[in-house]
Amino acid sequence: RVHVDQTAVSGANRVREHLPDEAEELLKGRVQVINLWRPIRGPLRDSPLAMADGTTVAPDDLIASDLIYPNRRGETYSVKYNPNHRWFYFPEMTPDEALLLKCYDSATDGRTRFGPHTAFVDPTAPQDAAPRESIEVRTLVFHKP
Repeated sequence: RVHVDQTAVSGANRVREHLPDEAEELLKGRVQVINLWRPIRGPLRDSPLAMADGTTVAPDDLIASDLIYPNRRGETYSVKYNPNHRWFYFPEMTPDEALLLKCYDSATDGRTRFGPHTAFVDPTAPQDAAPRESIEVRTLVFHKP
């Protein structure tokens, strides 16, 4: 499923959840949620990660989807198909290679704010490819005004 881990609403809410005492002041400046993703073993052949070129994703392509947990509510974007989307992936990634995914950017000046991504079945992968093992770390990035 093509998705973005944060939305315009949930990106800001991440700051409120993790830094409640400082959140409103931090949210006055530019805030980003950046994920670092990499395989744990490689070369990765099974279910690699693909990323959309954010400049090819129209705002109407992003559909807010609720995530309901026992103790909180979250939101991600599902991404509807658009033939204008351009996709990229890095074949046979190794553990010393990593991708940075922009999952949220509060800047509204025309730059890409969200990075749609998904794992996919690579038809060129060998049938006996080891199952993907990967790790992801999410970071909050604050820019001084």
